[in-house]
Amino acid sequence: MIDKLDEETRLFVKKEFESLQVDLVAKYKELGMKASGKFERELEVVQEGSSTKLLGVDYTGALQFGRKPTTGTGKGDLIKAIKQWIIDKGIVPKDNISMSSLAFLITRKIHRDGWNRQGYGGVDLVGQVITQQRIQNIINKVGEKLAIGLVPFFVDGLKQIKE
Repeated sequence: MIDKLDEETRLFVKKEFESLQVDLVAKYKELGMKASGKFERELEVVQEGSSTKLLGVDYTGALQFGRKPTTGTGKGDLIKAIKQWIIDKGIVPKDNISMSSLAFLITRKIHRDGWNRQGYGGVDLVGQVITQQRIQNIINKVGEKLAIGLVPFFVDGLKQIKE
């Protein structure tokens, strides 16, 4: 009985995490954050044993919290990402500026000032979907399932004590 409950609970938790995944992608699109679609393509629910995780791209933190100014020169990863973002968004540089120069200017501004998306849907992508209330609701439902599954064991134990 308890093994079946464990599998049912695992499936329940997986479905809840898949619902979070769907809602994150919908909010991502609603806030106008979509560029390449990499965020939604790489967002996945992974279940190993009793552990369930929602995994995403490395820049998910920036979609949630923004990005602080950068110190140091870095490895050039951001400028590559910005060039790809320009292409994905279909931005056409104006006034005889090259795509490389535009990417450099955007990258320099991000390094200098950070990035917070205010005026562009804000940040807090994850926090708008994965709320404390929603997580507590999942915990409560899992707790109910576990409690219901344990009732027969308590009843059997009480019967043995009574006999």
